[in-house]
Amino acid sequence: MKKISNLLLAKSIGLYINLLSYVSPKKASQLAYKFFSEPRTGKLFSDQMPEVLKNAKTEILEMREHQFPVYIWEGNDTYVLLVHGWESNASRWENFLPYLKQSGCSIIALDAPAHGLSSGREFNVPRYAEFVDVVVEKYKPQFLIGHSMGGATSLYYQHLYQNKAIEKMVLLGAPSDLQTLVLNYAKLLSLNMKTISMIENHFLEHFKIKVEEFSGKIFGSRIKVKGLIAHDIDDDVVSFEEAKKIVSSWKEATFIETRGLGHSMHDDILYKKICSFLFEGNYMDNKRAS
Repeated sequence: MKKISNLLLAKSIGLYINLLSYVSPKKASQLAYKFFSEPRTGKLFSDQMPEVLKNAKTEILEMREHQFPVYIWEGNDTYVLLVHGWESNASRWENFLPYLKQSGCSIIALDAPAHGLSSGREFNVPRYAEFVDVVVEKYKPQFLIGHSMGGATSLYYQHLYQNKAIEKMVLLGAPSDLQTLVLNYAKLLSLNMKTISMIENHFLEHFKIKVEEFSGKIFGSRIKVKGLIAHDIDDDVVSFEEAKKIVSSWKEATFIETRGLGHSMHDDILYKKICSFLFEGNYMDNKRAS
């Protein structure tokens, strides 16, 4: 029943935006982008923090007018940066942390724009990539791991900044094409072509991004570091085909196909494979020693 109610609400919002596009195009464009970019869940409150984040060292960083937290689990001089996805926050890595800690590494996680304890109400990949850059410049992590939109952001970040500190990257359930995301959103709300064009123009005007050129296939072709891409064939949030697009052009990437994990990608075997990829023989040596 709730699913039907949400669908009806989405269609009603879409109908309103479509009608508005003819009488007030600017307002319709703003409203369409607002629903596309503002997360409904994923925010945290300082007095209701998950235990996993309470146990971390926390530092507040700044990027122009924005503030965002970085959570640090201290270890040795090897740093891993974790980049979460849409409508989530840094606590999503709780199940993965024990596996990373076995390597002895230092772990860093951040909250995306408009997520967790970060400021703002709008999420977009270019801004998230700027957050990532602030963290990378400060801590110089060797490894970058992103889930879902965090994976897309990680790919976009390395393509754009070509940061030499990054040695390996891992993408989990990551979308490839912005155009696919926009069209899926338009389909959910039954938006007309006029409104879709306005959303695409918004990206061009505000971020200097052509939607059709914002593609993991293009980004992957420009990344030189080693990569591991994992995607579940049963993912009902981000199509399995999105991973294939990225893999097709990223020459240094290895692909892992999973089944039954859905979009969350939480799995003990997968976590062990990721750690083996990152730390190679050192991970198994540390695990035996512990």
